[in-house]
Amino acid sequence: MARGRGSASSGGVLGAALLIGFLVTSAPLAEAAAAYMVGDYGGWKFNVAGWAKGRTFHAGDLLVFNYNRAVHDVAIVNAAAYRSCAVPRGAKVLRSGRDKVKLGKGTHYFVCTVRGHCQAGMKIAVRAV
Repeated sequence: MARGRGSASSGGVLGAALLIGFLVTSAPLAEAAAAYMVGDYGGWKFNVAGWAKGRTFHAGDLLVFNYNRAVHDVAIVNAAAYRSCAVPRGAKVLRSGRDKVKLGKGTHYFVCTVRGHCQAGMKIAVRAV
C-alpha cells in the first residue's frame, strides 16, 4: 500500500512542477527600461543632433548625459526653443555633468544653453513610444 501512495504523490508533484514551469514560461515578460548614453561614448557634445535618429525609445527609458560641466549643460525645452535655440526663462537646466532623464511618452527636446553650442548641433529631440 505504501507503494501506491508514493507513486501518486510523486506524480502529483511532477504535475504541479510542470504546471508552474508552463505558467512561468508563458507569462508575458515585462520589458525593462533601457539606459542610453547620449552621444554614445563621446557623450553630450557638438554635432550630436542626429544621435537619436534610427533609435526606438520607450517611456521609462533613461537618457544619460555625460559632459564636462565646466563648459556645457543640458536644458529641457519645448519644440520652439529646440528649433530656435532660444531657451525660455524657467526652463529646467541640468549642470551636474552626469545627468539622467527618465523619458515619458512623447517627444522630448534638449539643448546646451552655452552661447553658440545649440547652433553647433548640441541639441537632440527624442520621441518615446
